[in-house]
Amino acid sequence: MLEAFEYAFMQRALIAGLIVAVVCSYFGVFVVQRRMGFLGNGLAHSAFGGVALAILLQQHLPALDPLWIAAPFTVAVALAIQWVQQRSRLASDTAIGILFSLAMALGIIFLSKTTRYSSDAMAYLFGSILTVSPRDVINAIILALLTIAVIPLWGRWAYATMDAELARADAVPVARDNYILTAVLAVAIVIAMKIVGIVLIAAFMVIPAATARLLTNRFGSMTIASVLFGAGSVLLGLPLSVQLDMPSGAFIIVLQSAVFFSAMILQKRHS
Repeated sequence: MLEAFEYAFMQRALIAGLIVAVVCSYFGVFVVQRRMGFLGNGLAHSAFGGVALAILLQQHLPALDPLWIAAPFTVAVALAIQWVQQRSRLASDTAIGILFSLAMALGIIFLSKTTRYSSDAMAYLFGSILTVSPRDVINAIILALLTIAVIPLWGRWAYATMDAELARADAVPVARDNYILTAVLAVAIVIAMKIVGIVLIAAFMVIPAATARLLTNRFGSMTIASVLFGAGSVLLGLPLSVQLDMPSGAFIIVLQSAVFFSAMILQKRHS
């Protein structure tokens, strides 16, 4: 099974997959604890609007990387979701539903104006971890560096996640931190979806963190467990999927789901 990693494409898949798993599992703890599971799915679909716009612009700028359009587009949608949520009485899932529907509608309009077929749309929709390019690996490394850069905010984010009102009383800039967290989530999703696809990115963001939540109530332990589950699913699932001739991204998600249900059964037996 380890012989597969002798090939360059498998090495790239492993590096990018591990980074995506670790980053998404890290941020997934905040998503799960804040009950924002729909946000990951909504932002992933919103990013499709940015990808479609980039594909349209590529008609005049062939060298344009869709990531450089999709990322700011998705960040703008993410910040708009946060703004609507804070400035209105609407629930977060309502704000997400409205804005990701708008972004998807714009994406469909952009694609309808494209005069040539592009495989980028399908690549972002479904992803393919085994076709990760050197550029995708570089983008994944940039994502890892961005995540490292915001690690000092973990304590404030965790505090606000557990008790937002108390955090505000302690002069923690909760509103500003929420904007930063949402923006970083958007960037992570845009980069990750090229590797695992829009359809699967929400699972990477939710399942490892949900599994960790079943096993521990401590936020720090939950974060560590989530990252370990996410990374372990890639380390085990990638070579197994190749050996079994299965779609790698989907197989990894199935493996994560199996661990989740096992943890749920284990928790019930000990409760």
